[in-house]
Amino acid sequence: MVDTYAEDFLPQGHRLQILTPEEYELLWGFPTLTATERELFFSTNRREQTVFELARTPRTRLHFRLLLGYFKARQRFFVVDEDAMGDDIRYLAELLDVRSFDIQVSKHTRQLHVSWILELFGYSLLDDRARLDLETRALEAARISSRPVYVLRDLVDYLRQQRIVLPGYTYLQDVVRRALVFERDRLSDALAKALSADDRRRLDALLRDDEGLHAITSIKHPLRDFSHRQLLNEIDRGERLQGLYGVAQRVIGDANLSVESVRFYASLVDYYTVYKLKRMKRQMTRLYLLCFVRDRYQRLHDHLIAAFCSLLRCYVDEVNETAKEAFLRYRREANDDLDQGAKLLHLFIDPEIQDAMPFGEVRAAAAELLPADRIARLCDYLVGEQSLDEAQFEWDAVDALMPKVKRNLRPLIRFLRWSSPAPQHNLIESCHHLADAFVMGHQVPSNCDLSWVPDRHRRYVMPQGVLHRDRYEFLLYRVLRDRIEAGDVYCTDSARYRSFEDDLVDAATWAHRDTLLPKALPSVTPISSQLAELKDTLSSRFDAVNERIRRGENSFVHLRDGQVQWNRTQGADPDSSHEPLFDTAERIDIDQLLLYVDRKTGFLSAFEHVMGRYQRERASPPLTIAALMAFATNIGVGRMAEISNLTRAQLSGTATNFLRLETLKEANDRIANATARQPIFKHYDIGDTVHSSSDGQKFESAIPTVNSRHSSKYFGLKKGVVAYTLLASHVPLSARIIGANEHESHYVFDVLFNNLTDIQPDTHSTDTHGTNQVNFALLHLFGYRFAPRYRDFRRKAQTGLYAFKPPNAYAGCAIKPVRRIKESLIESEWENIERILLSLALKTTSQSVIVSKLSSHRRQNRTKQALWEFEHIIRSLYLLDYVDSPLLRRNVHRALNRGEAYHRLRRAIAYAHGGRFRVRSQHEQELWNECTRLIANAVVYYNSEILSELLQTLVDQSDHGAIDTLQRVTPLAWQHINFYGRYRFDEDLRPVNLAQMAKNLAKTDARSWGMTA
Repeated sequence: MVDTYAEDFLPQGHRLQILTPEEYELLWGFPTLTATERELFFSTNRREQTVFELARTPRTRLHFRLLLGYFKARQRFFVVDEDAMGDDIRYLAELLDVRSFDIQVSKHTRQLHVSWILELFGYSLLDDRARLDLETRALEAARISSRPVYVLRDLVDYLRQQRIVLPGYTYLQDVVRRALVFERDRLSDALAKALSADDRRRLDALLRDDEGLHAITSIKHPLRDFSHRQLLNEIDRGERLQGLYGVAQRVIGDANLSVESVRFYASLVDYYTVYKLKRMKRQMTRLYLLCFVRDRYQRLHDHLIAAFCSLLRCYVDEVNETAKEAFLRYRREANDDLDQGAKLLHLFIDPEIQDAMPFGEVRAAAAELLPADRIARLCDYLVGEQSLDEAQFEWDAVDALMPKVKRNLRPLIRFLRWSSPAPQHNLIESCHHLADAFVMGHQVPSNCDLSWVPDRHRRYVMPQGVLHRDRYEFLLYRVLRDRIEAGDVYCTDSARYRSFEDDLVDAATWAHRDTLLPKALPSVTPISSQLAELKDTLSSRFDAVNERIRRGENSFVHLRDGQVQWNRTQGADPDSSHEPLFDTAERIDIDQLLLYVDRKTGFLSAFEHVMGRYQRERASPPLTIAALMAFATNIGVGRMAEISNLTRAQLSGTATNFLRLETLKEANDRIANATARQPIFKHYDIGDTVHSSSDGQKFESAIPTVNSRHSSKYFGLKKGVVAYTLLASHVPLSARIIGANEHESHYVFDVLFNNLTDIQPDTHSTDTHGTNQVNFALLHLFGYRFAPRYRDFRRKAQTGLYAFKPPNAYAGCAIKPVRRIKESLIESEWENIERILLSLALKTTSQSVIVSKLSSHRRQNRTKQALWEFEHIIRSLYLLDYVDSPLLRRNVHRALNRGEAYHRLRRAIAYAHGGRFRVRSQHEQELWNECTRLIANAVVYYNSEILSELLQTLVDQSDHGAIDTLQRVTPLAWQHINFYGRYRFDEDLRPVNLAQMAKNLAKTDARSWGMTA
């Protein structure tokens, strides 16, 4: 959100309060070093020692080493303060055998020492040229996002990349302020030039109060589900926005607004009330409204296209089920008619029937046995099933279903407009031809184009040479849906269903690829060298794995009588929600735990008022914690008011003003980063690396929302959503709410790449649902190792291995490839693949959208095939390692088991109403889910503090056996934490003595610790 009060966007005479005190300390604060850090930073290598010898006197030698150590720690130079630096000075004096603690030197000597250190590390100070570059960089960042904290962080990152010493905070505050003022003025001028008087009038009309309801308020209403009434309302909102959407597209293009800025400004319209929007400067309000119009119009198209595809899928399923039942009924009835059919045949040999009897009388006798239609059916049945036309049953079902199809899909077809490449032109023209007829109130025209109709369907669409209008319409919808999902048909007004080309960086950005690619993907080398290295590695792995199997050294795969035998993998023991160690820990109420965690991490200061930091109202810790718990536990503010000492008005006001996705994610990141600084944290590593996992957890939605879907396996006849969470070292790093029908694999890269915490995974695991045709390649190219657990690994190893040599080169081997890698295809398409990678890195659109399109089997193009081919290489390397390494198999199981343990904790926190979401929009689902994740993060932090204290106690006692056992203890336990009951939210934190608690825990039997972890 904005960092200032919106009416006074950048108040004169004030510096922007961009960072919280905690954030300031991390960047500009004086380093407080531990004993281990002193040993690390104050030691010198050979080069540093050579420079150090240039200092002649004890005072200058002490001063130089002090500046050098602090520079290693923070890449900054600090003014000497003997009081603050006392412990470090004494440490250095003892290290250098200097008796005096006096380190005051002349200005010239200090400058000399600074120049030595800068030369040692290749850094420089901010000179006039660098200042100009920094101002330019700030202007570029302000165009991407108007959030001061974004601009500041971008400048800090830029200075680090350029190896320039960070200047003072106040200087950067002024740089950020000037950039934001310039950007505000630029946008105001652009709007003044681009908007006509009629444009301004139509935008202002959105904030008018007509019949007690502002237009913008009704347009904000989200689509709840795909019911007929809801879809009509959404179409109505689209028709009201249609004219302004063209204005928004033109003005946003002229103003050169970034995608990030458009999303940000659009979100302000959702956050602010109409009253607050009216109080802002008129030009800025219009900017927010234009961005909102474009964002809402595109999301509206996403919803309507998703509804079209979802409804049609349901109708096709219904047709198939009805046709199947009709076919089975046909066979059953025909079988039942066999007895009567035998009697009918007997008429031809009945001696009582004279040859002279008219055939009409014989026919009448046959009709008494079976009606004519049943005789015809019996004849078909006797001829054999090959003569039965099963497709006819389907079209008969379509005929019966069409009234429902017309009612629900025709409004969508009337509103939506499609585009496509040349091969689909006739299909699109036919679709628009129908839409135009429906707009005029006409039926399907008789002169429809049939060129796109597949030959196998023509005789059903044109029976006896006459167009069957209903069948033509249904087939058009079905083919259109197939082409949408294949990416051959797209909608330019949609964000999710636009063309793949529009999802990628534009030509102007791609022209600077030589500069952008190394920054975005520093580990990616030329494809020729990559393939050469991968060829050597993959070939040697095939040889080594097969040799170990041949020698009988592989416990997972072995040869018996020339046949490959697979053994069952032995996974790690599952992490349990009940950790015996915490049975004797002092119980604590969840509100007290949150106050304690805030005292340690300052996470509550992340909850900034929606109106910015110049707003006088500050978040009250008790109220904020109560609102967090109301959402996190699924209780809601109404029920929380009933069981606490706070009112509903207090809770609602706090939730509205302070609980937003942005502030919740920031608070979560602060707790996660604080957990990573705990001494116990490094013991959470798996195989000496940060090994993360991601998995989805299903939750029923008590109230229908646009993203909730049916899943009989999990929700019965009801609908639900999936909370998809990234977990690393027991810490939930990020989460998304996705539809139950969406493939989890599309979000693996998304949650990993957008993890902004200090905990950066090296290896990432999922179950089979997290795998697709591109995740191995994408994660490898962005520096991660993908390590999934397949449900049927044996089958995957038999069908998913590829090599640079042909399969016949591995004759007689236990593990062999299915075919050879197409190197030339990868090399020829690599430039296009790099464009995709750059688009993912720069977030030109939602990364899950790009991944879903890349992993679709229906999309056919050479670039996608080349990326899949590169995927085969990386996946083959992993499959071979998985076959060969018991440790890797255990580590993958262990990482995924931690995810299951988190799911149990999350369900325990969100206990009310059976864990069902009782909210009306996807945004609220995301909000409540982030609150639950925050409570879980706080639990992990608190438990990690206990374990860190216990670790120190055991180190002091030199109890190495207990220390080894402690590494198996999970911080996801909660038996000592009270989530339930009546709450009294008091600001005072009751004393928590972790040191004493650790001493008590150390007395328990270490053999029981981590028994289930």
